[in-house]
Amino acid sequence: MKFLCPSDTLAADCSLGFDIDGCKLLAVRRDGIAYFYINRCPHRGIPLDWQPGQFLDTSASLIQCATHGALFLIESGECIAGPCAGQSLTALPGREDAQGLWVEL
Repeated sequence: MKFLCPSDTLAADCSLGFDIDGCKLLAVRRDGIAYFYINRCPHRGIPLDWQPGQFLDTSASLIQCATHGALFLIESGECIAGPCAGQSLTALPGREDAQGLWVEL
């Protein structure tokens, strides 16, 4: 497991991007739970973020691809709208403990 950050760094309904050992990933907190995904759109294989660390739509309820506007469910990574509908982001196993957020690459 690789350490990402202290828990309070990832606020509620927010996202952060990370580059760990050359792997670009994102973390999103929703309803107190942190979710971890590879930062790559299944449609074109390009990064999702609008600006560094910004992955959510304006309502902060969906992950949005900056290039084609594809929308993904935070809890599962499933694309529900856009050119890759029905496909999913690649989820990463992770956990949160007293030290912070951890992810397995």
